[in-house]
Formats: sequence, structure tokens, C-alpha cells
Amino acid sequence: MKIQGIVAATFAAFHNDGSLNTDIIPTLVDKLIADGVSGVYICGTNGEGPNMTVEERMAIAEAYVKAANKRVLVLVHVGHTSIRESRKLAAHAAQIGADAISSVAAFYFKPVSVQNLVDCMAEIASAAPQLPFYYYHMPALTGVGMDMVEFLALGEKKIPNLAGIKYTASTLHEYQACLNFKDGKFEVLFGYDEMLLPALVVGAIGAIGSTYTFAAPVYLDIIKNYREGNVDEARQLQAKVVDFIRCIIKHPSIAAQRAIMKMLGVDMGNPRLPLTSLSDAAYQQLQNDLNDVGFFRLLADHSQHKTVAAN
Repeated sequence: MKIQGIVAATFAAFHNDGSLNTDIIPTLVDKLIADGVSGVYICGTNGEGPNMTVEERMAIAEAYVKAANKRVLVLVHVGHTSIRESRKLAAHAAQIGADAISSVAAFYFKPVSVQNLVDCMAEIASAAPQLPFYYYHMPALTGVGMDMVEFLALGEKKIPNLAGIKYTASTLHEYQACLNFKDGKFEVLFGYDEMLLPALVVGAIGAIGSTYTFAAPVYLDIIKNYREGNVDEARQLQAKVVDFIRCIIKHPSIAAQRAIMKMLGVDMGNPRLPLTSLSDAAYQQLQNDLNDVGFFRLLADHSQHKTVAAN
């Protein structure tokens, strides 16, 4: 399996009482398919996997696999502070027909070396040996920032189903080195949406990101323009992406992006503590800022362009 294009890291959906809202998942999957994504990455950072019970995460995975019905890839994040719980989630993902699994490093008792990290990931990946496994590298949240080229070198020896890395860090030089490791043996899926174009320049083929959940057509046009040699157009679009992401990061990122989903007519409910929703004032400020940078017009223009092109 080679993942190309973009994969949407979807958000958790809750009812007003805080319980899971799996009813919304089919509609969301249909929207993402219409937007042109290659897959969904579920129960990760934006999917609030660490905020859920194992049983809830299994229920979400089942709902996504059923809704996707093999029309797009379903990548299930199975990371947990307990490796045994991660193994349960991995085995379950394989059982229900998911396409791949992924895991962050343990984020309470942290791995102390690259070999230790590889040993941990090997334990998790071995619970679903038939599925591709992607290590989720996100040092900004996990606090585990190790040499990813060394991880690949050690991981290929101990993790037979290692497919690559979900690389969510701004260190493009290391990202490029991972891409080039053994002539591109592993997939290295880029995870910083605001740096998609620079990642394409150093060789990115696939990417996973949260803002792809609501702005996929814009990013697909960046990729299209870059691939066709229209670098100026790609750069101008990427600059507009940076503009709206700068609006988002004035606030807690997940709360702001959930607010954008609501602005676009998809109410995901409130996140779970310690995450909180934006205040009414912050919500209005975000909406005003997004209007000022032309975010909603950008979405409308590129969605319309995609529809016209399809016809």
C-alpha cells in the first residue's frame, strides 16, 4: 500500500451529554470522499484518542470502517500509555478490516532511546502483523524527539510490517533524510499542513493533517499546481493556507478547528476535558479573522473549481 495525496485526521464527535456521536461519521466520510481525500486517520491527536476509553475507540473505528466501505483508506491510531491496550486496539483494527495502524510513543513513561522506542512499536505492530504500521512522530506533544532515520534503520530489522512514519515535525532536513532512506523504502507521510508545499519540494508524496478535514480541495490544488510546474500558483495558495492557520493558532488548535467545522455546518459537539471549546467571544474573533483573510471565499472558490473540473 502506497499512500498518495492527503489523508484527513478527523475530529472526535460527541453528543451534548459527552457520549460518542458515531451517527455523524457516515456523513463526514461522504463529504471527505467528495473532497478528494485518500483516507482518514482516526483517534489520533485531533480525534482525541487519548481522551477516550479503549471501547470507545473501537466503536469509532468500526463506524469509520463501515462508512468508508473500502472507498477510502482507514488508518487507525492505536497509541496508548499502555502497550497492552495498544495491542488490543491494533488487533481490533485488523479484525474489523482497517487498512493500517499507527501509534505515537508512550507519553507518560517515555522511551529512553531509539532502540527502546523501536522495541515498544514492535510490540504494538506485532498484534496486527497483516496491517501496515506507521510510527506517529509528534515530539511537540509526546516529548519524544528521537532520530527518525535511526528509527527506520533499527525498525526495519524488528518490525516486519513497518510501512513508514507519520512525520509531524517541522524538521524538513530530517524528513527528507527519512524519505531518502534506502532509496525511499518507507513511506513518510508529512503532518504539518502549513508546510505542505515545502514538503512536496523535498519529495513528499502523501500527507496527513487535520485541516484537510475541512479544506482538502485547497490542498489538493496546491499539490496539483506543484506537480504541473505551476509553482507560483502553488506558493500563492500555500500562503493563503498559512494565513488561515495563523488565525487558528491564536487559539487552542483543536478547539479552533472544531469551531471551524461548526461554522461550516458540521457540529462535532464539545471536546473532552482538559480540552475545552472556544468561548463565544473567541469563536466570533476566529470567524472574523477567517473572514478577513478570505478563508470562506477560498473554500468556496476551490470547492466550486473542483466541481466544475469534475464535470
